[in-house]
Amino acid sequence: MANKTALVVSAHSADFVWRCGGAIALHEEKGYDVTVVCLSYGERGESAKLWKQEGMTLEKVKTERRKEAENAATALGVSDIQFFDLGDYPLELDTDAKYKLVDVIRKVQPTFMLSHSQYDPYNTDHMYATRIALECRMIAQAWGHNPGEKVLGAPQLYLFEPHQTEQMGWKPDTFLDITDVWDKKRAAIECMQGQEHLWDYYTNVAENRGNHFRRNSGGQAGGRAAKYAEGFQSIFPRTVDEL
Repeated sequence: MANKTALVVSAHSADFVWRCGGAIALHEEKGYDVTVVCLSYGERGESAKLWKQEGMTLEKVKTERRKEAENAATALGVSDIQFFDLGDYPLELDTDAKYKLVDVIRKVQPTFMLSHSQYDPYNTDHMYATRIALECRMIAQAWGHNPGEKVLGAPQLYLFEPHQTEQMGWKPDTFLDITDVWDKKRAAIECMQGQEHLWDYYTNVAENRGNHFRRNSGGQAGGRAAKYAEGFQSIFPRTVDEL
């Protein structure tokens, strides 16, 4: 029997680490095969530390960003990481690139998908990536797209936490306890040498979400003693048999 699968659509090559590295590591430990698609390396807009080095070039930045992301993926246990190298600031996909992502979605047949908040005025690449994820999810469901291929079902799309939640209109409705895999996420975070200023920030985020997990899992009356957690906002209704 094939493993369950999940798919992360990451605008830049570091986004998946900060925002859902715990979810990746946890589900890999649970037997899922997690695929990460990095639409760009973030080479232009998210690599300031690298660009400050003398003699830096675009290709050198891409190479370094790819190496960091691959090391982080190894730390998290990622089953497959793919780099589309579509450029950033701005990130743009033509029809062929969209169909390439559709091909990945159909091949992976994810149980759930992960991407960015739907609004991000600080980084429009992020919200564009989620728009693309939704569009390609729709195409992958279409029986008339490459007839004969296995079409996609209806996987949930979870939006992982943006950098400034209040400004993005992001409201979490799901908290995931990542305490048992925190060491893996922190190791992955420390692979991102080009953005060292975010290491402690996202450690604090995980601690804060751990507090929210405890509060919402029963609080003082019996909440799970989660130390680290990640928050997500679901796009589609969930169907349940009991609450």
